Amino acid sequence: MFERIRHILVKEFIQVFRNPRTRFVIFLPPVVQLLVFGYAATMDLRNVQLAVHDLDNSVTSRELISRFVQSGYFNIAEYITDNDRARHLLDTGRARAVLHLEKGFQGKVQAGQVAPVQLILDGTNSSTAGVVLNYSAKITTQFSQELLNRRLTRQMGRVPTLGEIRLETRAWFNENLESRNFYIPGIIAMIVTLVTLLLTSMAVVREKEIGTMEQLLVTPIRPIEFILGKTLPFALIAFADVVLITTIGVFWFDVPIRGSLLLLFLATALYLMTTLGLGLFMSTVSQTQQQAMMGAFFFYFPTFLLSGFVFPIANMPLIVQWLTFLNPLRYFLEIIRALFLKGVGIGILWPQFLALAVLGTVIFWFTSTRFKKTLT
Repeated sequence: MFERIRHILVKEFIQVFRNPRTRFVIFLPPVVQLLVFGYAATMDLRNVQLAVHDLDNSVTSRELISRFVQSGYFNIAEYITDNDRARHLLDTGRARAVLHLEKGFQGKVQAGQVAPVQLILDGTNSSTAGVVLNYSAKITTQFSQELLNRRLTRQMGRVPTLGEIRLETRAWFNENLESRNFYIPGIIAMIVTLVTLLLTSMAVVREKEIGTMEQLLVTPIRPIEFILGKTLPFALIAFADVVLITTIGVFWFDVPIRGSLLLLFLATALYLMTTLGLGLFMSTVSQTQQQAMMGAFFFYFPTFLLSGFVFPIANMPLIVQWLTFLNPLRYFLEIIRALFLKGVGIGILWPQFLALAVLGTVIFWFTSTRFKKTLT
């Protein structure tokens, strides 16, 4: 048995590394996605392009504008003089927001009146617009408090001491709230899913296309041996990708890994039972490699969207939240992020490990029992 499996393993590795398309799928996507999410995919806004429409042009208005620049979140894209120019900058994307100050702004401030400030946002990306709005509100609130303190100091000689409530925050696990610490561990799950689904889904159907399935039919190879011989190479490739991404993430992007590597590999092994089983199932029901590839992507994208990788599951409709419990990628992501950032162990993560084991066993068992050593 082991000798027959070994021969299939050697044959599969030769086919994988001889094909330029499979070499591309194995090595390039992990590096590209890691670089994209490490450098480009971030929710930490910096250098937001801000257009300024200052009709007051006073000391106070210029001081408020300088606070926006000094915050480090905003860059002045342009000082404008009319609303048409503001609309043009927003339409072309050269500005993400427009700060509008009416004439008489300083006079109202000095008179102790409410001095409105208008911020016009590009709401195309609601998440970005919300972050910009929060930054702006914080800057204007602090500036307003300073103006009030100055006024009280001039009138009373000092600022009266009043009781206040001060919120002091501390972030656990991701102290600086860096997006890359959240995204990069998830890249492991996405790459493992993509590579194993694509390669395994084309494993059997490739034998049909090149005409070698007939040769396998006349051999004493049993279905379970054929399945193991077809899936083990891709499992080893998946583990290699896990090691590659973890190494680059930790030593290049300084993403912390506080948990056990053994638990990471155990979770990967359990998750591979699902992806390899699904990939092999798609391979057996497809007649061409193109059909197998389309089937793999058909499964990949819903799995990705319902995993919590980008979109919080708690924000989804209730019926969709229930569907996510059938998504093994959800549990794998929870385990990986907990191991990297929290450093927790099996005592906390046993429900996720149990879910992966149950789903993986059911899916792989179904694929194995369905597999027939035939051409159809």
